[in-house]
Amino acid sequence: MAIPNYQTLMLPVLKLATDGGDHKFSQAVEKLADEFNLSTEERNELLPSGSQAVFNNRVGWARSYLKQAGLLESPKRGFFTITQKGKELLATNPDKIDISILEQYPEFVEFKNRKKEKSDNEVQLETATEQESTLTPEDALASAYKQLRLALESDVLSSIKEASSSFFERLVVDLLVKMGYGGSRQEAGKALGKSGDGGVDGIINEDRLGLDVIYIQAKRWEGSVGRPEIQKFAGALQGQRARKGVFITTSSFTKEAIEYASLIESKIILIDGEHLSKLMVEHNIGVSTVGQYEVKKLDTDYFDNE
Repeated sequence: MAIPNYQTLMLPVLKLATDGGDHKFSQAVEKLADEFNLSTEERNELLPSGSQAVFNNRVGWARSYLKQAGLLESPKRGFFTITQKGKELLATNPDKIDISILEQYPEFVEFKNRKKEKSDNEVQLETATEQESTLTPEDALASAYKQLRLALESDVLSSIKEASSSFFERLVVDLLVKMGYGGSRQEAGKALGKSGDGGVDGIINEDRLGLDVIYIQAKRWEGSVGRPEIQKFAGALQGQRARKGVFITTSSFTKEAIEYASLIESKIILIDGEHLSKLMVEHNIGVSTVGQYEVKKLDTDYFDNE
């Protein structure tokens, strides 16, 4: 049979987790391949990039979308388990689970609309199964890239939230050094976490020569960070006679916190979880390249010289 698409795989993936246990992704792939009676050739068929098996990729997308809807969760890296919402959906005995079903969940709608503020020239993030294909091949490539990028950023943020506090601090150091701050990785590592003075987690050089310093607050946060926390950080900067600070969190900032940071004399940059994950992907922290596609066009100058 043909390799099932990722939407066809959503219901089988969720049913696989119905026992409530932790399921290893690689083992789930094998069970589902058996369930669909895939041949050895179908199991081993690779994406055009050659980076991954097609079936593994589609199971991965099915799992990812179910997670975005809150039907699955990851208790630890490489594993997934069903949530109460997932159990409740299965209790309705659905014939299938697809995008239209997932759109009933606010979490999934929020995931889809995360980049809804686009310029007129940007292509909307929609899968081929959700729209009639009117895109040029170039537009389709761009749309697919943006969709992959969005999903990757979401996975990066989820992994950050699951990591330990000490790992999060190292992650912040790695990112700042990759962005050009702090001099060497060793110097930056010594600076961060050494201060501990009222609301300040660390200090890092703004440039490699150390002509100025930036004070850092890096916190894994559950709820939104409010104005009082930013005020506390600003007070700590004043106590150090510092002019610049960066407040990094895995969650978000309230409107009042953002407004306060924009009004005070000290320059405080606020980086929320979504922005943090974008920066990590942009600077290749915690991600790796799995494939590259080279797009070519006709060289008209070459043929004009005929």
